[in-house]
Amino acid sequence: MADELFALGLLTRIDRAALAAYCKAYERWVLAEQALAKMAERDLLTGGLMIKTTNGNAIQNPLVGTANRAMLDVVKYASEFGMTPAARSRIEAGVPGDGDGKGDVRQKYGF
Repeated sequence: MADELFALGLLTRIDRAALAAYCKAYERWVLAEQALAKMAERDLLTGGLMIKTTNGNAIQNPLVGTANRAMLDVVKYASEFGMTPAARSRIEAGVPGDGDGKGDVRQKYGF
């Protein structure tokens, strides 16, 4: 992802924190969805979307909220880098450091 963004002129050294936040949100989203999928295998009624409290009441599984929030964060950060159709229509890419778009951005900028 970083190499492609750099080649398009959409990633520079100062974007490290935003890219890291995007990656962490993406990881959190994937992990929450994987955990929900495992729970869904055992819960044929609600697919893991609901759990029972200690009182026996059914509530939304907290992982659903975690997954939803992480998904929204992923889309928010993706938009910042022009990785959504709407965002691409609003972004003007700059020229990468050496202008050729070649090379490994992780080595150049310590990603």
